[in-house]
Amino acid sequence: MTDAIQAHNQPAAAVWTQGGSAYDEISFQVSDALAHAVQRLWPRPGEHVLDVATGTGWSARNAARWGSQVTAVDIGEDLLAAARELAAHISPTIDFQLADAERLPFDNAAFDRVVSTFGVMFAGNHEAAAGELARVCKPGGRLVLATWAPGGPVAEFFAIGAKHSGAPPPPASPMAWGDSDYVAKLLSEHFDLQFETGTNEIHYPDAEAMWNLFTTGFGPVRALAERLEGSALDAYRDDFFAYHNKYATDTGLHIRRDYLVIIGDRK
Repeated sequence: MTDAIQAHNQPAAAVWTQGGSAYDEISFQVSDALAHAVQRLWPRPGEHVLDVATGTGWSARNAARWGSQVTAVDIGEDLLAAARELAAHISPTIDFQLADAERLPFDNAAFDRVVSTFGVMFAGNHEAAAGELARVCKPGGRLVLATWAPGGPVAEFFAIGAKHSGAPPPPASPMAWGDSDYVAKLLSEHFDLQFETGTNEIHYPDAEAMWNLFTTGFGPVRALAERLEGSALDAYRDDFFAYHNKYATDTGLHIRRDYLVIIGDRK
């Protein structure tokens, strides 16, 4: 791990990077929400766009389709390697960089537009990450974030992992970014904010398919499943399956997950 990632974020980087190229199917699951956010970003040809916590680069590729000059950062080296391969055909070329959302390696006001889709919300220090989003966005520029709504299916999903990991809860919940009042406290000093909601629709065959996907491509689930053994792993798998089976229909799983889109115009 290079010094691009602060020491306190290196454990998280080691977890998230484990998804590698398989993380792109996780992004495929939420591609409706990713498109929603980038359409609200509305990047124009020649503008400089930053995608924070890009994963395998799905939102970066969406932003580049309009001819924007896109830079995309993440803390996961293996995710970035996959992103570069997946974006090899894109023109203009997307610049993928290893970087910490709490300490971005860019000048003040370097970007016309900044986006993060279910990414920056997982930064450990919310205030630092919010400050960096504001710092690198030009006056008159635009910020768009997609964040999971508090409560509901996503919160329950992460609670299952927390139950079996035994790890203490984070100092600030990532789900807080789905609360517009909380986000206003973080960002309203620097952005005029608007909010709208959406619902991500997932259609997958069954819980087994979801287990195979997440234990391969979603770093936190993969890391936990690889660490647990015997009855502890069985218990986690049973809870994972029970959660997903609640969404079974005659044609397969159908999960509806609410999210918040935050639109900020830089003051």
